[in-house]
Amino acid sequence: MFQLGCANRACYQNEILSGLTVALALVPEAVAFAFVAGVEPLVGLYAAFMVGLLAAIFGGRPGMISGATGAMAVVMVALVADHGVQYLFAAVVLTGLLQITAGVLRLGKYIRMVPYPVMLGFVNGLAIVIFLAQLQSFYITSPEGTTELMSGSTLGIFIGLIVVTMAIIHFLPKLTGAFPASLAAILFVSAVSIGFALDTKTVGDLASIEGGFPQFNIPSVPFNWETLRIIFPYAIILAAIGLIESLLTLSLIDDVTNTRGRGNRECVGQGIANTVTGFFGGMGGCAMIGQSMINVNSGGRQRLSGISAALFLLIFILFASSLIEAIPMAALVGVMFMVVMGTFEWSSLRIIRKIPRTDAFVLILVSGVTVATDLAIAVVVGVIVSALAFAWEHAKHINVKGYDNEYGIRVYELNGPLFFGSVKRFLELFDPENDPQEVIIEFQNSRVADHSAIEAIDNLAEKYIKAGKTLHLRHLSPECTLLLEKAGDLVEVNLMEDPKYHVADDKLA
Repeated sequence: MFQLGCANRACYQNEILSGLTVALALVPEAVAFAFVAGVEPLVGLYAAFMVGLLAAIFGGRPGMISGATGAMAVVMVALVADHGVQYLFAAVVLTGLLQITAGVLRLGKYIRMVPYPVMLGFVNGLAIVIFLAQLQSFYITSPEGTTELMSGSTLGIFIGLIVVTMAIIHFLPKLTGAFPASLAAILFVSAVSIGFALDTKTVGDLASIEGGFPQFNIPSVPFNWETLRIIFPYAIILAAIGLIESLLTLSLIDDVTNTRGRGNRECVGQGIANTVTGFFGGMGGCAMIGQSMINVNSGGRQRLSGISAALFLLIFILFASSLIEAIPMAALVGVMFMVVMGTFEWSSLRIIRKIPRTDAFVLILVSGVTVATDLAIAVVVGVIVSALAFAWEHAKHINVKGYDNEYGIRVYELNGPLFFGSVKRFLELFDPENDPQEVIIEFQNSRVADHSAIEAIDNLAEKYIKAGKTLHLRHLSPECTLLLEKAGDLVEVNLMEDPKYHVADDKLA
């Protein structure tokens, strides 16, 4: 569990430098998300440190970066405003316990139910969100205390530094891979800005990041049912958002690195991280796609990079706040713009006219909902729409081929899946009043998928009984035959030819 993943000096060097790059990018994000949640900057920074460290150690995806995120911060606003920050810490502790429970119950496997168009929409939507978040850096606070857009030479210098940062990140890997390009860009632009005393926005303009080591404190809230009633709804939402974003980011990093993380272990790791963070004055968090992509693109693949990022962040808070506050925001914005370009699935624009319309609609829908609301809602909406589209399409595929055999018995060969979406069509395929005295329905080319299908078969059997006719049902699953026993002696179920398959059931998965 505690293996760092490196076997040689070059690996250690690469992982540590990648962690340093990520730590520099974590600072403005953590401060900004703390402001979003309505808490002090150090609450966001402590969360980035604690969640990043513990998720890197206990999580199921080496190389993935976790910390304070905007998706969770927006949920915290109302709780902090109505009840105070101590209730937030209690909710974060409960969030972690719920996530650990999800991991123990092995619920992480259900991320496999997210269709690929939803994944594409998630990635594209999140890239747009990251891009839009950087636009806030183009605003400055005037001497009068108002916020206004940069203009004149200030805007020119800011954009110029962004362009230089992006150029270094793009071209340096073509010359050498010995040093992370993002870190080189940040150091170079910072040196230019400080050396020439350029008038540009810095990290220190957001807030001071100086602080001490996070202290253990039990949240100062009453331990009663009223407190649980207040924090439990927030904890449920935070746990769901945190796990969805973490597991989807895990899947994305799996694809980028051609490796496979462990979803259930990641649930437990995120849970441990949030539980501990709540006791150390942090706002909680989850996996961060932007910083994870920075880490992967810088060469970070092991747990050491995530651990290094967290420890560097703590060093910044304790000893190097003045140096970090001098870093120009343009350098970090340039890094995030490159993350946006690398994260957005540009190929989706090319294939959108070639894929089924429902998939294209889901892709666009999830992207839009991610930008307009949050990731969790977008993914749930995407999965529901995809499932409904799938059910609608497959409901059309059920049909029968009817003929009379040599004994004068009407045989219906059923084709296609029988489930809640197709049961209405299934019942319309038969004519109990006009069929011969004996009828066989052959299920060899059909599969009974759910309880709605079993009820439809039972209803059809009842209709033939009322018509005074004998119905034979062949190749039904054992579950169906048990349910149909109540139809009486007039329904004959041929068990001798039944294959050994079962109604679709999660217990068998």
